Amino acid sequence: MRFKKDSPVNKLIQSVPHLAFEVNDIEFELSAYGFKVISEPQSNFEDIKVAMIEFNGAPIELIEFKKTKRTPRKA
Repeated sequence: MRFKKDSPVNKLIQSVPHLAFEVNDIEFELSAYGFKVISEPQSNFEDIKVAMIEFNGAPIELIEFKKTKRTPRKA
């Protein structure tokens, strides 16, 4: 990714590649493990929530997908 000089995105996110991990509940993960949050949880799409943490000096993305109930198809 490329960022403008005055980008508000955390410098660690701008300069170090990151991994993403799917979690069931972002708020639980953040509170239970005391991660250093570098980008607060946000929803850019209706069914997706993301947050960025710093872990051992590296940025890590946590991503939560809203689970939707599926209705069985009729045969």
